Amino acid sequence: MALIMTLGLALLLGAALGALGGLLGIGGGILAIPVLVLLYGMDQQLAQGTALVMMVPNVLIAFWRYRQRNPFPLRTALAIGLTSILSTYPAARLAVALDARLLKLAFAVFLLWLAVYFLWTSRPRAGNASPGAHWNERYLPAVGVVGGLFAGLFSVGAGIVAAPILVRGFGKRQAVAQGLALALVVPGALVALATYGRAQHVDWRLGAALAAGGMATVSWGVALAHRVPERRLKQSFALMLLLTALLMIGQS
Repeated sequence: MALIMTLGLALLLGAALGALGGLLGIGGGILAIPVLVLLYGMDQQLAQGTALVMMVPNVLIAFWRYRQRNPFPLRTALAIGLTSILSTYPAARLAVALDARLLKLAFAVFLLWLAVYFLWTSRPRAGNASPGAHWNERYLPAVGVVGGLFAGLFSVGAGIVAAPILVRGFGKRQAVAQGLALALVVPGALVALATYGRAQHVDWRLGAALAAGGMATVSWGVALAHRVPERRLKQSFALMLLLTALLMIGQS
């Protein structure tokens, strides 16, 4: 009975995280990890590995939905995604070898940085601001390498880091940038999941329940992303990240 209740709660939690992940274009993992740490008492490595089980199918669905609404070349997505593997594997090996408390503290600091970034980018901007020059697209694979570092070290964050680089550096529209960012998350998440799995830092049963719940709602989140005011969404998400980071630091 206790197992059924645990898995039922995980399904509901996965549904909530899947909707938020689709809404924000982040796969839900950035929110799943602190929940697993704070509510389930997992150590940092186990939480990151378990969150990856949820992320893989949800990110695949979100990527496909974003591409349906905002078509972009699959060749570009493939180039970014494959190069992410170059940095994901060594970063994941480092993460599973680190002290769990140190990794948890580093993750909390990462959340704080993300909160500051989202608050900064949600400020009102002047309508006549110049976009500036954009980088040559032959440098796009480098975005995959940068994103792969975060995918391996924290299991999450690759898409969140990559999207602003694609927008500000390469001049991509926000929705296209989020779709391309999800493209680099998929291969990196698979490599990271294999690494965490070999190190026995994955709760497969709980992760599968989270994934099942998320798969049911991620498409709805993507659809909602095209209707919700971006500024208000970023501010709410930033405050949630800030609170979560402070709670994790308090437990360290």
